[in-house]
Amino acid sequence: MANDDKRIDQPTGTEFVGHEWDGIEELNTPLPRWWLWTFYLTVFWGLAYTVAYPAWPMISGATQGMLGWTSRGQLADEMDLADQARMSVNERIAALDVEKLAADPELMEQAIAGGAAAFRVNCSQCHGSGAAGYQDLGYPNLNDDDWLWGGSMSEIEYTITHGIRQPGEDRRQGVMPPFDGAFDNAQMAALVSHVRSLSGLEQPNAAGAATYADNCAACHGTAGEGNRELGAPRLDDAIWLRGSSAAAIRAQIVNPKMGAMPAFGERLDPVTIKMLAAFVHSRGGGEDFVEAPVEEPVAEADAAE
Repeated sequence: MANDDKRIDQPTGTEFVGHEWDGIEELNTPLPRWWLWTFYLTVFWGLAYTVAYPAWPMISGATQGMLGWTSRGQLADEMDLADQARMSVNERIAALDVEKLAADPELMEQAIAGGAAAFRVNCSQCHGSGAAGYQDLGYPNLNDDDWLWGGSMSEIEYTITHGIRQPGEDRRQGVMPPFDGAFDNAQMAALVSHVRSLSGLEQPNAAGAATYADNCAACHGTAGEGNRELGAPRLDDAIWLRGSSAAAIRAQIVNPKMGAMPAFGERLDPVTIKMLAAFVHSRGGGEDFVEAPVEEPVAEADAAE
C-alpha cells in the first residue's frame, strides 16, 4: 500500500523525512555515489588490513597477520642494520693508526661524530660541554692551540689512554715543586712580574729574570716556551691554565696545584679512544703529526776522525 503521507520538496524532488526545527525541515537526500564508493573501499581496506597485519587483540597477544610483519620485528631489523654499519666503521677505525684517519675524510667525520658522543659522556664533566675547560680548577681548554703534552692525534690518544699523574711507569707525571718560603717578598714580587712579562703583561725586570733563570727555566724554558716532555706549560703566550693575574701566579708558585686525568685506557676500548682523539683534535687546536727524526748511523771513517 502506497504511503499517501509522503511529502516531496518540489524544487529538489526529494522526500521530506518529517523532522522540523524552527520551521526548517529535513530532506532525505541520498549520499553521493563517490562518497559511498569511498566508504566501501575503506571498509574493504580495513578488513584486508586486519587479515594481513597484526590487528585483533587476543588473550596473550594479537593476531599475527598473514604477512608476518610486526613493529618489533621491523625495529629489530633496523637495529641490526645500524649495528652492522657501526661495526663496519669501528673495524675500519680499529685497523688504522690514529694519525691515518685524516686520510679518509668520510671515516674521519664518523670518528669525530663518535668522539663527540663519547666526550659528552666521559670528558665534559671537567672540560665542559664545549671543551672550553674551567680555569678556576685548572681544566685545560681544548679549543685553543696550547698543549701541555702535545696536540697531534697520536699524542692526544696517548694522553687519553694513559692519563696524567696516574700510577704506572708509562704515565705522564707532570709535577711542580712548591716554593713556599723560598723567596722573600721582594724576590717573589720580581719573579711574578717577570713571569707576567714573558707574555707582555708587564715590563721585564732583571731581578725577576735572575730568579726565574735559577729556579724556573729548567722546566718552563729560558723564554717561557714550556716543555712538553715534562708537561710544563708555556708562559710566553696569552693562554693561561690557572689565570694570569699576579695573585694567581703567586699562588701557583707558592703552592702549585697539579692537575690529574684518569687513564681512560682502563675504561674505554681503543676505538672509542681513537674517536675521542679525533674529536679533541678537531676542536681547532689540533696539530699535525711530526715524525721523530731518525738518527743516521755514524760511518766508521767518520767516527775515527
